[in-house]
Amino acid sequence: MEPKKEALLEIQNLSVSFRMYAQGLGQRDLQTISQLYLTLYPGEVLAIAGSSGSGKSLLAAAVLGILPPNATVQGRMRYKGQPLTPSLQNRLRGTELALVPQSVAYLDPLMRVGAQADGHYRPRLTEKRKKLFQRLQLPAETERLYPFQLSGGMARRVLVSTALVTDAQLIIADEPTPGMSLEQALEALGMFRELADKGKSVILITHDIDLAFAFADRIAVFYAGTTLETALPADFIAGPEALRHPYSKALWRALPQNGFQPAPGFQPYGDSLPKGCLYAPRCPYKTQRCEKQAPPVTQLRGGEVRCYYGS
Repeated sequence: MEPKKEALLEIQNLSVSFRMYAQGLGQRDLQTISQLYLTLYPGEVLAIAGSSGSGKSLLAAAVLGILPPNATVQGRMRYKGQPLTPSLQNRLRGTELALVPQSVAYLDPLMRVGAQADGHYRPRLTEKRKKLFQRLQLPAETERLYPFQLSGGMARRVLVSTALVTDAQLIIADEPTPGMSLEQALEALGMFRELADKGKSVILITHDIDLAFAFADRIAVFYAGTTLETALPADFIAGPEALRHPYSKALWRALPQNGFQPAPGFQPYGDSLPKGCLYAPRCPYKTQRCEKQAPPVTQLRGGEVRCYYGS
């Protein structure tokens, strides 16, 4: 791997919990992210893979500072070396930090989509947005439509354009390609790659891990609200022997082209997290040490892994 530049975004031991009502008026804290780590460098596309409920979208909300009021965030987040405080998040959100949201419900149903994509940049960037619409195969008349007049795939492409039209240094794309044709998805991901090649940084949250292989510089594997491994796309292409964590190997085997072999057991959630390694209940290599204490993050073969016995 080439020597890394100074990190754009550093996340260490991030935990997110939500104050919830239990029986009657009792309250409890539901932890959904625990000891999550992530590092993003300028000019990089970092893909995040993992099953539903693994904390991918919550990470995006935590970085942007758009979690609901009942959320508690602990740990360290730094942007360009500065603590990513709520005040800094408010100042950067929509300018240096941009989001491609997962849900098309983010589009205002009462506003034409062209004006929404232009946002507060209108009319300065209207021409840039029109070119983006063209590249994303959105017909010229799309700008005059309302969200209810769009197909699911069209709405996704409009959401992609709302982030790409900005001058953001960090773009978080949360499942940007569902509903798109393969050609449209490849074009959208190619545009993220172009931004990274110009020095911007992209976090690509995706279930389409196969598509990410062609565009990402690294892939982070999330499980039950934490990071278990960070690896090169080439490691996933090479197969289980090149990966480091048992879950990453299981994830590779679960891909349709690799046999579609599901791992036994289920991913734990906030109210049933094990004490030690979060993957221990499903891991065929677990020991008592794994069940008692969560392993630290270690460097291994050019990647990172959270496992006592990573190979």
